[in-house]
Amino acid sequence: MSHTSATTSDYELTQAIAGGAISGIGDLYERHRTKVYSLCLRMTGNVSEAEDLTQEIFLHLLRKAGSFRGESQFSTWLYRFTTNHVLMHFRSLTRRNQRFPYLVDEIEATRSLKISVGPQLLDRVALDAALAKLPFGCRSVFVKIDVEGYNHREVAGLFGCSVGNSKSQLHKARRRLRKLLNSSRVCAHPSA
Repeated sequence: MSHTSATTSDYELTQAIAGGAISGIGDLYERHRTKVYSLCLRMTGNVSEAEDLTQEIFLHLLRKAGSFRGESQFSTWLYRFTTNHVLMHFRSLTRRNQRFPYLVDEIEATRSLKISVGPQLLDRVALDAALAKLPFGCRSVFVKIDVEGYNHREVAGLFGCSVGNSKSQLHKARRRLRKLLNSSRVCAHPSA
């Protein structure tokens, strides 16, 4: 990465990519590949699938980078973009398995894809729905710390708040998420 690209913001890179300067995708890849891969791996539970999806996501960014308007942190936008891409991947696997059931055994034999994707996917959808219900501050701190791996000092610097405020927001986010996820499980399984 050159010195000028190191000082270029993610927003500037996405706008340049949208304008045809596709070399900017390399800079975005270097900055964000680890976080994208980690999220893909958590969602799929499969190393090779996570690697493939990470590559696909950055290829799709070539076409979609212009849709980032800079109204939020790029990493937050990229988290949603990645989550949506992986969910679409699961949906296409399900459709393909329904259309070509005789290929399911072959696909399963050639890839170490977990058969228990269903519960993982439902948990992921429930978590995304619960996250969407959190206030912006709590959600932002939760995503930065528990999803992207930042520490409280880094989050305080990013958001211009104190370390104590970051800790408080994270505590509130986790508490509200637990309540939201527990209530969604009760609604989904009233006999439980």
